Amino acid sequence: MKHYNIPVFISHFGCPNACVFCNQKKINGRETDVSLDDLKNIIDSYLKTLPKNSIKQVAFFGGTFTGISMNLQKEYLEVVKKYIDNNDVEGVRISTRPECIDDEILTQLKKYGVKTIELGIQSLDDKVLKATGRNYTYDIVKKSCDLIKSYGFELGVQLMIGLPKSDFKSDLQSAIKSLDLNPDIARIYPTLVIKGTELEFMYKKNLYQSLTVEEAVERTVPIYSLLELKNINVIRVGLQPVEDLTADGVIISGPFHPAFRDLVENKIYFNFLSKFYDKEKKLNIEVNERNVSKIVGQKAINKKTFYPNFKILINNNLSLDELMVNSKKYTRKEILEGEFNEKISDFI
Repeated sequence: MKHYNIPVFISHFGCPNACVFCNQKKINGRETDVSLDDLKNIIDSYLKTLPKNSIKQVAFFGGTFTGISMNLQKEYLEVVKKYIDNNDVEGVRISTRPECIDDEILTQLKKYGVKTIELGIQSLDDKVLKATGRNYTYDIVKKSCDLIKSYGFELGVQLMIGLPKSDFKSDLQSAIKSLDLNPDIARIYPTLVIKGTELEFMYKKNLYQSLTVEEAVERTVPIYSLLELKNINVIRVGLQPVEDLTADGVIISGPFHPAFRDLVENKIYFNFLSKFYDKEKKLNIEVNERNVSKIVGQKAINKKTFYPNFKILINNNLSLDELMVNSKKYTRKEILEGEFNEKISDFI
């Protein structure tokens, strides 16, 4: 059965931190910008269009849900609980910060049907966290994740690449350390310079250099490969191209691409195929038709690169985790292991 999120984007104006990449404004006298009536209208609107025979969750994104007052959290959750009791939605998922987790908060979340808690851990390198203004350490992250898992929630982690003071090695090591947190799901975001942020000031003063799209893809490939190999469901790669983000002048710099995940997938297969091309000077490929776009690449870049020695044949007897190259079968696991092992070898 297909899963759908009903997204509710809340801003947390009372957030005590000023992360360099964040542009949430502080508004006196207001905790957030979504009223209870707004919440009801959002849910009702989505329920009119989403398939009846599907799994639906109300997803509080965009802010630090557990950073707002316990009272307001409860009011939001009480609104959603009525939809859960009527079997209109299956549960709730929230996004929050590692230092905004404790037993009292988790007890209330459990009571009102929260199923998934995603933590914006961003990095597990303490120097990067400090430079970014996150104001917590790896030890705090580990304690929060352990507590969340002990209550039986599904745990999600959000990783950012290209933050201030980070490099390829620290980003990869953060992903490796994240395995100790035992997450069920993950998101990977490249850092963007957004208008009105401290990072914009740093960028314009040459105190921060953003990644190119190509550099961001290169950093993401081994992280993405590692997480999938460890059976962590990578539910998003790259920021969603929402209207607020794509409006003129919002993104000052950085590796934004509306199909960033596709670029990462294309690069994985490009690297894999390159090894055969270098040795055998030909690529005779068989693949399930649903995987053709990954192999060919966005705008057929892989096909064009290896032309005229690139031939592809649809073979639906192959699973989505298999392909044939020059008459030999390979699994996706073998491909991802090769990508990760090749990159990690640079740091051993």
